[in-house]
Amino acid sequence: MLDVATATAALQERPRDPAPEGAGCHHCSIRHLTICAPLQPEELSSVAAIADRVDLAPDELLFDAGEPARRVFTVSSGMLKTYKLLPDGRRQITGFMIVGDVLGLADEGCYAYSVEGLTQARLCSFERERLERLLEAYPKMERRLLSMASHEIATAHEQMLLLGRKTAKEKIASFLVGFRQRAAARGLSADPVHLPMSRADLGDFLGLTMETVSRTFSRLRKDGIIALHNGGRVEVRDLNALANMAEGV
Repeated sequence: MLDVATATAALQERPRDPAPEGAGCHHCSIRHLTICAPLQPEELSSVAAIADRVDLAPDELLFDAGEPARRVFTVSSGMLKTYKLLPDGRRQITGFMIVGDVLGLADEGCYAYSVEGLTQARLCSFERERLERLLEAYPKMERRLLSMASHEIATAHEQMLLLGRKTAKEKIASFLVGFRQRAAARGLSADPVHLPMSRADLGDFLGLTMETVSRTFSRLRKDGIIALHNGGRVEVRDLNALANMAEGV
């Protein structure tokens, strides 16, 4: 993992490339998933004028909790993880971000969590003040962002239930069912679903030890509910059984 101070300085110094001609907002294949979705083609030039491109490597820090929240990001490709460090040094992963997700929303001037690349990732980056002016000019874009933020809150409530009330087997099953649905909704492969995060990362997300995560995956594979493939790909072979397990049936 990169040193936080070094990674942060590198991000601040790294030039942010404007989206190249012919590959910007007008040609974005995932625009329907982003905050730009409500805009008409003739309105996209306003977004392109303030959008920069950021490429992030695996394990590279995008921003750190507590830093001034000067930019907002949308994920164009790849996967990232969000996390917070507890006072005793333990880490709680709070989410795995994929295509279409928004990062960096903050209402108190500082980022509330840290973000790191899980895979090679590309993001659109917006200076916060310029984005706020754009949202004022296009209320439908602001409503879209509010809807996405509301969905994020609902997801956080689901995560609280997952951490507080479910067994290890139910947690893993719930994660697989939910992530599979989420991937499909974003146009990503759902069968098999790509899970590039480590067992330790998944454990930090679900409140389980790495050993418990590994044992549970092995049990699901042995029972014929899933198949594990190279490259972190998981095939669900008995979706009904997995869904019932997620519900504690």
